[in-house]
Amino acid sequence: MDKADTYLVVVNDEEQYSVWWEDQEVPAGWRATGFRGTREECLNHITEEWTDMRPASLRARTAPSEPSEPPAR
Repeated sequence: MDKADTYLVVVNDEEQYSVWWEDQEVPAGWRATGFRGTREECLNHITEEWTDMRPASLRARTAPSEPSEPPAR
């Protein structure tokens, strides 16, 4: 496999995933996850890892809050 055919799985601060060419610098705002392979392998990995497509900030806002005290009986 040629380096030009090797991709990285990258993720941003909102925990959104993408693929990026291994031989190019990862763009600002993204970081490599450590997974690399063919485009298809990377996309399959993303499908397994990225199970909630909502951005992290939205998931945090809509997460159920835990009660501070047990419910009264």
